[in-house]
This record gives sequence, structure tokens and C-alpha cells, in this order.
Amino acid sequence: MAELFTLMLMGIALGMDAFSIGLGMGMYRMTKGHIFKIGVTIGLFHVWMPLLGMVAGRFLSEQFGTIAGYLGGLLLIVLGIQMIAASFKEEETSLITPVGKGLLIFALSVSLDSFSVGLTLGIFGAKTLLVLICFGVAAMVLTWAGLHVGKTVQGWLGTYSEVLGGSILLAFGLKLLLPI
Repeated sequence: MAELFTLMLMGIALGMDAFSIGLGMGMYRMTKGHIFKIGVTIGLFHVWMPLLGMVAGRFLSEQFGTIAGYLGGLLLIVLGIQMIAASFKEEETSLITPVGKGLLIFALSVSLDSFSVGLTLGIFGAKTLLVLICFGVAAMVLTWAGLHVGKTVQGWLGTYSEVLGGSILLAFGLKLLLPI
């Protein structure tokens, strides 16, 4: 049960960038069907990217053992710091619209951090199916929420959601390096 809770928190942390970008994209005129498609696409990318990372992480774990574990913790810390720092940068307007190839580029860009976290989880031998379900569902739901909220709120939560997500990843990285 503790592993499920931890993975859901990590899934939410990773989905925060999809949520915050969804806030901005929510200002585009979209049908409910298009919003549904965007959420499902991002959810699927948040399944495949950590799966690839977990496969690579398990390989590294078998080859390098304990050192790989420390590298995984450091990687989460770096990702957390990067996510927090990115929230303070001025956002540029995106030239990519969430349609066709633009949607695939958008989905890939918000799921790249899932690969790195998947790499870490692969090193630590997390349950693959549980990781994929938690990450995929969290990203899909947060994307939908961001798109819907973006229609009405127009961006005031974006920075705070990325800071929260980065803080969660940073905390888990520290927990892995400093087992208490």
C-alpha cells in the first residue's frame, strides 16, 4: 500500500507539467473530444516513456548495483530542481498546437521526465505494471484538469503546480539517498 501511495505521488508530480501546460493550451478553442484525445495521448506517453526507462534502469541495476541506486536518487533530485527552476522562467508562447504532429511533440516533451524517473524506478526494482498505471492515469487526469481549468482560470496555477511537482521529486530523491 505504501508503494502505491508513493507511486501515485510520483505520478502526480510528473503529471504537473502536463497540467501546467494544459492550463495554457486550455485557452485554445477545443471540443470535449479533442480534450479527451489530448489527455489519452499524454497518458499513453506517460506509460511508454517510464517503461523504456524501467527497462534501461533494470539493466543498469544488474550491471552496476548500489552505484546505480545512488545515481537514481541523484537523478530525481536533479529533475526536481530542474522542474522548480523551470517554473520561475518566463514562459514563451508555444508555436506548437495540440493537433497531429504538434500533439505528439507536446506529449513527448511533457513525458521525457517520466523516462528518467522510470530509469530510477527500474534501478530500484519497482513493480512495472503499478508504475505504468499510476503514471499514465495521473498524467491523463491532470492533463484533462489542466485543459478544463485553463479555459476558465488562464494560467495563474501554472507556476505553483510545477514547483509542487518538482518539490515532490526532490523529496523522493533525497529519501532514496538518505534512507531514514
